[in-house]
Amino acid sequence: MQSTRTFKDKIFLILKGLGMGAANKVPGVSGGVVAFVAGFYEEFIYSLQKVNGKAFKLLINGRFKSFFQYINGRFLSLLFLGMVVSYFSVSKILDYLITHYELYVWSVFFGMIVGSIYYISKDFKDWNYKTYTSLVIGIVLGLGISFLDPATENDNLLFVFFCGIISVSGMTLPGFSGSFILILLGNYVLLLVDSVNALYDTFAELITGDFSFINNLERLRMLKVLAVFTIGSVVGLVTFSHILNYILKHYKSITISTIIGFIIGSLGVVWPWKKTIFKTNMDGEFILDTTGHKIIENYTRYIPELHNNTYMAIGYIILGIIIVLALEVYGKKTRKTNG
Repeated sequence: MQSTRTFKDKIFLILKGLGMGAANKVPGVSGGVVAFVAGFYEEFIYSLQKVNGKAFKLLINGRFKSFFQYINGRFLSLLFLGMVVSYFSVSKILDYLITHYELYVWSVFFGMIVGSIYYISKDFKDWNYKTYTSLVIGIVLGLGISFLDPATENDNLLFVFFCGIISVSGMTLPGFSGSFILILLGNYVLLLVDSVNALYDTFAELITGDFSFINNLERLRMLKVLAVFTIGSVVGLVTFSHILNYILKHYKSITISTIIGFIIGSLGVVWPWKKTIFKTNMDGEFILDTTGHKIIENYTRYIPELHNNTYMAIGYIILGIIIVLALEVYGKKTRKTNG
């Protein structure tokens, strides 16, 4: 599988990683949906579940080339490279767009989710009482999560580790937004804004030969939080991949119908017409993160009136659907090439 990829395929794989990374950071959007629609979801799950006892045995024995080949390392490394680059580039652009063109950005995402529902369900024929029940359960769970009230921030390292395990589920479970779960757990800003900024500032200082951060207790605390969160994410990624690989192998129809339901339920999170609720202190003043931005607490949704902005938003929803259909076409070509 690794040797058959052309240079063009490798570039596209990095771009897929960019897409997954950007999707994972936006509350309500799931990187797993990108993987599913772009045609590499099953290879992604298969590769992750190869990180097992045999892989660690190869690593410990110094058989690095065998380890790399066994876990489909070229695929994973290119994909994760795209995610890392996305985190410091594409996701920053998305942050800007959401700040200045919020309605239209959410409209595109909404259209992409609608397109994803069509894509996943169009070829699914195994409908029966079990899969219909799974579909309803998925919808209820997705909607239920959408309207939960968020918790308060908690930097306890054990809880941060748990956040890492849960948040990464958005990469492996389509329709499950890890970043939105972090908002509900109260730690979105702590783990995806403040701690990442602390790492960025530390790298910037190291490049200039400045090691003063060693005496900055707050900086060290944030780096420790990020390290524990990263470890939790790795554990969660590998664990979820093993679980999903098992249930896809033994209960594929029920799993796919549940995923379809989950994605339908997630439409509540990405509904374009909503007002953002920001965190405030006891005096009613907005609480800001380390970058000076207001901290999202939740959203209130509403039905829009028909005017120019609404028609523009509908146009962007259609654009989102077209993007997914284009990804579907490319996904088909990829599967034919690798098949």
